[in-house]
Amino acid sequence: MTKTVFLLNGPNLNLLGKRQPEIYGRETLADVEAAAAALAGELGLALSAHQSNHEGALVDFIHRAREEAAAIVINPGAYSHTSVAILDALNAFEGVVMEVHISNIHRRESFRHHSFVSARADGVIAGCGTAGYLLALRRIATLLSG
Repeated sequence: MTKTVFLLNGPNLNLLGKRQPEIYGRETLADVEAAAAALAGELGLALSAHQSNHEGALVDFIHRAREEAAAIVINPGAYSHTSVAILDALNAFEGVVMEVHISNIHRRESFRHHSFVSARADGVIAGCGTAGYLLALRRIATLLSG
């Protein structure tokens, strides 16, 4: 049976490729989702991609993942640094959680150095650009196969 991975992207990630390309690169969210779906297929996984600028919608996707997914790759965007609600939802999810940040949050403003999500994540990838999503999928495939 194919295991499903939810790919969740938070606020402003719908603007990938357009917003601050010097930090986030020129790939669009559609590019990221297509590359992730292709790799997931190669790894024997199914991918369900979702993006929202709204905290509650991300919480709802995490709740849905409880029933539909074996793992979550999440780039919570700015909610990394503010959302106990997303952390609480992730704590109720029993699968693998990988946190991804396109930029290295530890080389940016000090308020970005702390992520609530990291307290639940099984792994954190930061500063690898959009390739971080693919690294997260590879790690998930390894964890789910073991």
